[in-house]
Amino acid sequence: MTAQPDVREEVFGGNLKQTIGTLLRTGPVRPIVRLGVIVLWTSSLFVVLVTGMWLAAPWPARRRGWRNRIVGGWARGMGRIVNMKVTILGTAPAPPFFLVANHISYCDIVLLLGHTKGVFVAKKELNQWPVIGYLTRLVGTIFVDRNSRRDAKRVLEAIDQRVASGDGVIVFPEGTSSAGDDVYPMRTALFQWAAETGSPVAVATIHYTTRLGYPPAREAVCWWGDMSFVPHVLQLCQMPGFSATLHFGSEPVIGNDRAVLAVRAREAVAKHFVPHRPEVM
Repeated sequence: MTAQPDVREEVFGGNLKQTIGTLLRTGPVRPIVRLGVIVLWTSSLFVVLVTGMWLAAPWPARRRGWRNRIVGGWARGMGRIVNMKVTILGTAPAPPFFLVANHISYCDIVLLLGHTKGVFVAKKELNQWPVIGYLTRLVGTIFVDRNSRRDAKRVLEAIDQRVASGDGVIVFPEGTSSAGDDVYPMRTALFQWAAETGSPVAVATIHYTTRLGYPPAREAVCWWGDMSFVPHVLQLCQMPGFSATLHFGSEPVIGNDRAVLAVRAREAVAKHFVPHRPEVM
């Protein structure tokens, strides 16, 4: 069995037509307008990004600075389009850095890109997503095959090269997005780079809330389980808005053992973690 059917299911889901039909019956104005603005905003910034990166190709530092500026502006604009009210606590690390955070939604990526300057380490399956796969490659995402131990060396070398060049690297070491009920144990593999180099591991904690009378963030913002991407985005765009809190840790985690680093990083993230509990009927 090829991976492609799994990718289609993850992106579009089996009930996409039903989701669109429900939106049309219940009032399609907000999601349709927002999706139109998202496409227009992303297309416009794409042209600006590619043009600037092409012109700055002989100067890697300028090329990186242009990428960070445009990608950060795109992310903040996306937040405004979906009316994401952001609260920042603590101070974001300045590049170069190695940052880990809990992972509960694709909104985490928009949130972090809007308030840090770095690239993500992401699962290789994302590279196969239509449109999004190309865009993530363009902005320098490091893809990792989590089912291959042999791929770890390549990824660690890529992290080393990015940090050495002045980039920030952002990792979700839980390995998957969750319902936000807990901080999952963190996989140790990517902490190997920090353990070998003695580099500090910055931490950040993410939390979302929705307005009273609307579905809780656990269902409306968090993206987990067998939820499919496009239907979830459509439902998110139907919401009037939501709030996001991004809490940067005051002290980085340092150590020379990747397992110990993973445990300490999880404890640091959990220190400011607010669980998303299921509603009690």
